[in-house]
Amino acid sequence: MTIVSFTTDYGLADGFVAACHGAILRALPAARIIDVTHLVPPGDVRRGAAVLAQTVPALPRGVHLAVVDPGVGTARRAVALRAAGGHLVGPDNGLLVEAAERLGGVEVAVRLPVPPGTPATFHGRDVFAPAAALLAGGRDLTDLGAPLDPASLVRLPTPHTRLDPDGALEAEVVLVDVFGNVQLAATGALLAEAGLRPPARARLTCDDQHRDLAVGETFGSVAPGDPLLYVDAAGMAALAVRDGDAARTLRLAPGDRVTLRLS
Repeated sequence: MTIVSFTTDYGLADGFVAACHGAILRALPAARIIDVTHLVPPGDVRRGAAVLAQTVPALPRGVHLAVVDPGVGTARRAVALRAAGGHLVGPDNGLLVEAAERLGGVEVAVRLPVPPGTPATFHGRDVFAPAAALLAGGRDLTDLGAPLDPASLVRLPTPHTRLDPDGALEAEVVLVDVFGNVQLAATGALLAEAGLRPPARARLTCDDQHRDLAVGETFGSVAPGDPLLYVDAAGMAALAVRDGDAARTLRLAPGDRVTLRLS
């Protein structure tokens, strides 16, 4: 339980991440901190939530500290949650709930107090990191703050996905990774239900563009430069271009909607 994972949009150019590490280690010198990423686009709660949710199942049981907090210092709540598979700490802006659900669902939630005189712009260091250290050190969640109804926690809108009776699968773009691979909101099971299994070919439609592409299992399923529809390591439908950048080639970004059907 001394493990603390840490996800933020703080970047690596400043001392924000180190200051939070310091706050944890001063309170709990035995803590083991796993930096998930600090390169979430600034203020992109949705991206942070998706990365966190897809990463926590692979991490050891512990405390998952996440801070993507454009509302820092406002009326948004600071919270700590207990799920079956661990604890989560961060702002109540939708960042934590999907990850908590991946860990078995929120069992208990509390509102963390913000002590008088706390600087309004760095709750990561002054509120969330100390709470994460207490939990990692064995403190009971209910000691940290006033109880909250888990149903009152902020939840992000569910990304759009729909399988039409005619077999067309509509899905929203959720993530674009560093390689330019495009993750969709549709699961691999839904892709299969639409008949889009290897070695089929699919037709991709988005706005005024149409593209035929292979359905495969690996990037090597297609020739260099060719597009591919596949199921990624998170079990989600995804688009790639072998040795290329699918987001750039297909002109796709998070929030876009695509339609896929057998070609």
